[in-house]
Amino acid sequence: MELISKTKIDFIGMRKISFAVSAIISIIGIIGIIQIARGAANMGIDFSGGTAMQLKFTAPITTEEARRSLAKNGVKDVDMQEIKEGNKLLIKMRKTTLATGKVADSVQDILKKEFPANPYTVESSTEIGPSIGDKLRKDTLIAVAISMLGIILYIAWRFDFKFGVGAVVATMHDVLAIFAVFFVLDKEVNLLLITAVLTIAGYSLTDTVVVFDRIRENLHKNMKESMPTVFNKSINEVLSRTIITSLTTFLAATSLFLFGGDVIHDFAFALVVGVVVGTYSSIFVASPIVALWEKAPGQIKA
Repeated sequence: MELISKTKIDFIGMRKISFAVSAIISIIGIIGIIQIARGAANMGIDFSGGTAMQLKFTAPITTEEARRSLAKNGVKDVDMQEIKEGNKLLIKMRKTTLATGKVADSVQDILKKEFPANPYTVESSTEIGPSIGDKLRKDTLIAVAISMLGIILYIAWRFDFKFGVGAVVATMHDVLAIFAVFFVLDKEVNLLLITAVLTIAGYSLTDTVVVFDRIRENLHKNMKESMPTVFNKSINEVLSRTIITSLTTFLAATSLFLFGGDVIHDFAFALVVGVVVGTYSSIFVASPIVALWEKAPGQIKA
């Protein structure tokens, strides 16, 4: 199955533009990661510590009504999300001076007092202490770093060290791109985001390996052709497969984003962004880096 065939796009020739775009994205992503490490970004309770509850009310209730009632009783720093299907309300609170275990009880008592005619049930309640949140944040950054090291070792073993570096740069670019988007949009950074980041890292690596495999095959077949020619030919040969794979994955992620519900909304959004960026990096980041490294003197003009 092919959507397009016999393309002759000069991907390596567009490397200056792609590198400039990728550099801007990466810089923003690095800033975002620094802010996450400092705990200065929009951190979820997974990393900052706090309380999250999902309540199911008998009758509809708006976030404004609930927030006003809590503020009247001294609970002000609250994030709320209304889930219209089922009259549900998601309440998140950062760490407070109250002891762990007391925050949820206090909020529930206030809502019972303020809305006696609208009883509710607690569908879920989670509390994470500040020290646990800090440890999760540090462990998460370490996990991402270790995954990058694992990628470079795997690609270096399967292909060559140069290919390993190209794959790691491309994968790291995708990770930074997701963090950059979430940082710019001020979206919440939580464990679901990290799950999406690692998922996209694996997806991007798989896509990159397909491109690299064809490049290696053509390098052995066409020893006399220049590096740009071999790399462009290889990318164009697998372009249809890349588009079909990325398109089907993109549609699946988009379906989750549109119809998956509020709980996994940001997770699905990260997948959507990651699929697009991962496809871009496999073609415009990983391959040009290896081509520049592999080039013989004078084969690629500046």
